[in-house]
Amino acid sequence: MTNKTSLPKDNIKILLLEGVHPIVSDSFVNDGYHQIESISSTLSEEALIERIQGVHFLGIRSRTQLTANVINKANKLAGVGCFCIGTNQVDLTTAANAGIPVFNAPFANTRSVAELVIAEIIMLMRKVPERNAQCHRGQWHKTAKGSHEVRGKTLGLIGYGHIGTQVGILAESLGMQVLFYDIEPKLALGNAVAAEGMDELLAASDVVSLHVPQTPQTKNLIGHEQFAKFKHGSILINASRGNVVDIAALVKALETEQVQGAAIDVYPCEPKSNDEPFESPLQAFDNVLLTPHIGGSTLEAQFNIGKTVAERLLTYSNNGSTVGAVNFPEVSLPQFSGRARLLHIHRNIPGMLKQINEIFSSSEINVLGQYLQTTGEIGYVVMDIEQGTENQVISELKSIEGTIRARLLY
Repeated sequence: MTNKTSLPKDNIKILLLEGVHPIVSDSFVNDGYHQIESISSTLSEEALIERIQGVHFLGIRSRTQLTANVINKANKLAGVGCFCIGTNQVDLTTAANAGIPVFNAPFANTRSVAELVIAEIIMLMRKVPERNAQCHRGQWHKTAKGSHEVRGKTLGLIGYGHIGTQVGILAESLGMQVLFYDIEPKLALGNAVAAEGMDELLAASDVVSLHVPQTPQTKNLIGHEQFAKFKHGSILINASRGNVVDIAALVKALETEQVQGAAIDVYPCEPKSNDEPFESPLQAFDNVLLTPHIGGSTLEAQFNIGKTVAERLLTYSNNGSTVGAVNFPEVSLPQFSGRARLLHIHRNIPGMLKQINEIFSSSEINVLGQYLQTTGEIGYVVMDIEQGTENQVISELKSIEGTIRARLLY
């Protein structure tokens, strides 16, 4: 037997933006949700504020900016799904403080990104971008000059997480030697070797591939100083974040042939839609592969991302579980029938659980199960109680000082 949620599924509104994979809508429909609006594009802040009114769950990709202003004006928003790897487009702190968990799928497109990186390495080592451009201009440059096999070459990975390790494994299967550098100690896979520092990696690598998140520390991680330490004539791959590479410094390195080629998939400033023009100083170089942020844009990856994030949103909506939330205490909850489940989201301050339990004790309500998890700022308590007693306490739970949100799930 499945419990009925206190808010019928037919009354729960879902807004999906940026053309997320159809599996998302299908997942919600198959679970009994029918108020689903899908929009193929992103929305401006003003338009998003208008459309988000009355929406309980929002699905976005990387271009939609979910700012503090939008979150604070969303009157019913309960959860957000980012159908992509990153969550930089969401003000996570404001969302958490509003009691809104944010879910993503950080590993679902790992293979797609890794395959693109490997393909770009081979193409650049063989000088295919230049030869392709020349042929399009009617020029016939049949020569082996400057073209190399990848076998026996050294690949330097800056960032050795899920994508970096996958790239390393694929590169080794092609006969490449793999060096990696990460700010955290990581277990080497295969025959990969950890570099003592980034400078050592840059000097030893024929190809440098970046796989780091967007943080204040990674902004312009590769600039003039770092390019000067590159092995002369090496290659740069950036499929991580747009502000990790100083583009002006890369232009200079290409002009001096310190870098003999590059593949860039992400940019400091990207068009907000497919209708806007794309401009970059890198367009002047035949030896640079430019792609429009498509590292994870395969049908397989989009399906996996859609399925993963939709499942997490549905689990939270149906059950209260927050596994996979990036800004919220993670609680994995069992599914019970014959019980009422209450959710209490609050500031993580001393004495909160005591006040909650005193309410149940004074009302002589038996707590059948209780689950608590906290982060630095937010606490999340889930309580299972006997059905028929839930309405006695919900208003009292909401009145506790420090409460962000309290609601009856079912």
